[in-house]
Amino acid sequence: MSLALLISNWDVAAWQKSLVQLAPDRAFQTAPDILHPEDVRYALAWKPAPGLLAQMPNLEIIFSLGAGVDHIFEDDQLPDVPVVRIIDPDLSVRMSEYVVLHVLMHHRKQRVYDAFQADNVWKEIPQAAASALQIGIMGLGILGIDAALKLKNLGFQVNGWSRTEKSVEGIDTFFGQVGLGAFLGQTDILVCLLPHTPATDGILDLALFEKLSHDGPLGKPVLINAGRGGLQREADILKALEKGVLGAATLDVFETEPLPDSSPLWTHPNITITPHNASASDPDTILRNVLEQLEVHETGGTMANIVDPVQGY
Repeated sequence: MSLALLISNWDVAAWQKSLVQLAPDRAFQTAPDILHPEDVRYALAWKPAPGLLAQMPNLEIIFSLGAGVDHIFEDDQLPDVPVVRIIDPDLSVRMSEYVVLHVLMHHRKQRVYDAFQADNVWKEIPQAAASALQIGIMGLGILGIDAALKLKNLGFQVNGWSRTEKSVEGIDTFFGQVGLGAFLGQTDILVCLLPHTPATDGILDLALFEKLSHDGPLGKPVLINAGRGGLQREADILKALEKGVLGAATLDVFETEPLPDSSPLWTHPNITITPHNASASDPDTILRNVLEQLEVHETGGTMANIVDPVQGY
């Protein structure tokens, strides 16, 4: 019986090398060369080809190698086996680094200074204190809470919103549709770290952007989406920028990935694009997590972080 590495859009060789080093006694197969699907007990997956998992009759567990699991549940032939998500301090730290980086970039107006540098302009522009800005975190899971607390430590006012009620010490929290409007109304920089589920599909649209604060120190609100591409409506982001509803956006995720060459997002002067690397998965770190979970499973224990298929997380 073996493991299967089912990986798209990443360097598969790095994962193979790490797995050989960390688990030399475990046999594994790598897509697309799954020659013996009947041998596969555990699938380690990132955006596997639709229907591939269903070809493994003895599959027991699916591990998502990224922070999210929506790419697994998009498969309409998904086998009825547990799906396990990776929760690891390394992923949290990487995501918080990304969020802090881009909040500070917008707050300190780095893109303006980049333009000044290109034109040999020596000019200082007014700078508000961090305490004057209100940062809103959509999604108060482990990643969202960690980012919120780090921003709080930098002196920003930080609020959080989640679909269900949550409490975070030092953070004002809102929840549900009832709390969404109040949350948005006091948000200068919106950071979205929500999971992509049927309930959150397309939540980042023009109607939502219009509810953001428009009287903060930045003049116009800013969007940072490092959650999932399915959360956003890209046509609405462009429209919001054109109408002045948004002042800028940082996007790490997209409706179609890789982002097509023809997308107008690439060349928009107020959009910063990164290639879905906000919380990049390090093979050694992630595979250690998976192997620890497998040891628990194979010794009769209960694995952590099993996904509720109804909730999608």
